[in-house]
Amino acid sequence: MLSNSSPLMVFSGQSNCALAQEICNVLGTTLGQSETQKFTNDNLVVRYKQSLREADVFIVQSFSSPVSDSIMELLLMIDAAKSASAARVTAVIPYYSYARSDKKDEPRISIAGRLVADLIQAAGADRVLTMTLHSPQVHGFFKIPVDHLSAEVVIAEHLQQTVDGFSDGVVLAPDAGDIKRASALARRLDSGLAFIDKRRTSDTTVNARALIGDVQGRKVFIVDDEISTAGSLVEAVNLAKANGADSVHVAVTHGVYTGPAVERIHGLDVVEVCSTNTVDVPYSKIERSGGKLKTLSVAPLFAKAIQHIHTGESVSALFE
Repeated sequence: MLSNSSPLMVFSGQSNCALAQEICNVLGTTLGQSETQKFTNDNLVVRYKQSLREADVFIVQSFSSPVSDSIMELLLMIDAAKSASAARVTAVIPYYSYARSDKKDEPRISIAGRLVADLIQAAGADRVLTMTLHSPQVHGFFKIPVDHLSAEVVIAEHLQQTVDGFSDGVVLAPDAGDIKRASALARRLDSGLAFIDKRRTSDTTVNARALIGDVQGRKVFIVDDEISTAGSLVEAVNLAKANGADSVHVAVTHGVYTGPAVERIHGLDVVEVCSTNTVDVPYSKIERSGGKLKTLSVAPLFAKAIQHIHTGESVSALFE
């Protein structure tokens, strides 16, 4: 049972120290002291440099590149915190990359999203705080409490503040599976809604077939959970422009930007491509995009969620 006097302590793995520091700034607390070392045989060792006894510990770690190291570091940090007599350990995972592996859609593969959830629980985590899972059902892989945040409010506020006539625009879902997310944003903006109908032509290729909805002469807001190689994004933007869109704005939660993504975005006819700071985007990528990449901060949202968890208040109240 967590004591009312348990101190709140926030620590960070190496994947997104900037976000962890910003969360601490909002909370008005100091980022906890820990260190991670890698031996010549690639083994990791984690050390906490202060007492965690009876503390309410939050460990911030995104599953970004190198993903396997990020996961292993988080597991070691959880285990070390439990061994150091922390009262409760919450794994704060802004980007849970293995949420894409949520089902057995071909023979002889692992459902990695569930496996990673099992590992986090086996390491000793008491709770998980995450944001915009690619497949929301991954939430159900955990037997411990999971608080699933959404960046929808942050994205909506950005569009309202930067786009004139946003309510006359259209929120465009890149495929039918994203309609629920796009519809929620459209309600916040009081704007129109459209989606792209896609058809799978092979095991690895999905082609856009048609745009369902009216985007002629209107500002289009493409929303998605993440951008990886930006292949689907290029297809969506080109289809929107081909259907007469006046301008295209892109906003996603996780800006992973792997492979040719940055070069593809540089050549796209878009006003901007926004992502939140759940994944750290190096300044070099922003430069290579021609300044089209923008970053929105979700640190205040995570800080509020952490505060509510610490004090026993409702996290869902943040979205009401």
